[in-house]
Amino acid sequence: MTSSEKLFERAKQLIPGGVNSPVRAFRSVGGAPFFTRSAQGATLTTADGRELIDFVCTWGPAIHGHNHPRIKAAIAAALERGTSFGTPNPLEVEMAELIVKFFPSIQKVRLCSSGTEATMSAIRLARGYTKRDKIIKFAGCYHGHSDSLLVAAGSGALTHGHPDSAGVPAAFAQQTIVLPYNDTAALQAAFAANTGQIACVILEPYIGNVGFIKPDAGYLQFVRQITAAHGSVLIFDEVMTGFRLAKGGVQELEKITPDLTTLGKIIGGGLPVGAFGGRAEIMDYLAPLGPVYQAGTLSGNPLAMAAGIASLQLLEELNPYARLDALGRQVVGAAKAAAAAKGLPLQAPQVGSMFSLFFTPTPVRDMPTALASDAKLFGRFFHACLDGGVYLPPSAYEAWFLSTAHEGNAVARACEVVSKAITSL
Repeated sequence: MTSSEKLFERAKQLIPGGVNSPVRAFRSVGGAPFFTRSAQGATLTTADGRELIDFVCTWGPAIHGHNHPRIKAAIAAALERGTSFGTPNPLEVEMAELIVKFFPSIQKVRLCSSGTEATMSAIRLARGYTKRDKIIKFAGCYHGHSDSLLVAAGSGALTHGHPDSAGVPAAFAQQTIVLPYNDTAALQAAFAANTGQIACVILEPYIGNVGFIKPDAGYLQFVRQITAAHGSVLIFDEVMTGFRLAKGGVQELEKITPDLTTLGKIIGGGLPVGAFGGRAEIMDYLAPLGPVYQAGTLSGNPLAMAAGIASLQLLEELNPYARLDALGRQVVGAAKAAAAAKGLPLQAPQVGSMFSLFFTPTPVRDMPTALASDAKLFGRFFHACLDGGVYLPPSAYEAWFLSTAHEGNAVARACEVVSKAITSL
């Protein structure tokens, strides 16, 4: 029995399913998960000493690779000053200044400790601001595990075949209207049927939690227009895409100004952080200025702020987005070429450092077309890649991520492994 297998057996006795986040259990692809001992650059080292090229990147935050020296030094310096104060600290202000600088739609921002907390709080704020109860979300978009949002969710909920979670009261779910992504007629109909009742529309502008899916041309612009016409708050969940696809996220690429934006992942530099921000008029409804309560003991934690500031400063200095896009196209191109040679149908949507591979002949533009892909075939592909030393998301319905550390050898080797794995199917 390997070290990872022994650890998993011990974990299963003490932790539900042996994991602290469901997708880590490998249920979707089969087999037992490996345990990571350390990580450096684009490489994970398992408890058994295997080195794996990592295309998960901590599910997004590691845009500079693992254990980057600048980020590590920033955490070490912050640690010398203390781990948590329970008072305001200077790094919170510096982080807020960077976020507002990069995202023109954000005039004020509130820091918290996770993406789930950010989206939950943004929705509460939208409801408090509009004095309305109903919200619209889209099938396959995952916005964290708060009750109102675990309805037709993506990510781990989808991976395990339970888009809706037990424990969510029906009364909560009734306030959430779930629509198909990329369907303008469905959105029009929902607003017509609920005139004056929709507090907000929340969406991942580019979906990352049912695999990577891009919007149809003009779709996001339509969402912006209809929410403005009905006085509903538009929330872009850029927890994954913010700072990763552009310094100003998808809204910079698409030239759209949402009312509120939720952020996370990269702004923690690998430590737990979330944030939500937007128009000052809306943000000022938050306590202590306004009637919408939101709080967090570890919000603006100095260690996470130090790591996140270092990460964002590196992005500003390096401006790596064109290079990351080239690396993404390199991996996707290798996969497409191997699939074409093998006669396998493959969809490979990609923008910058985010992409997915779907084994299906149908273009993937929403949750049903994603679910129509061959998940069993993906499971075989996943294990062929893992055997070759490349770690992919352990689910057919998750986005892949690249980092600046994947330059040269890592991507060249990964292209080789991915091509060989597809050929073996």
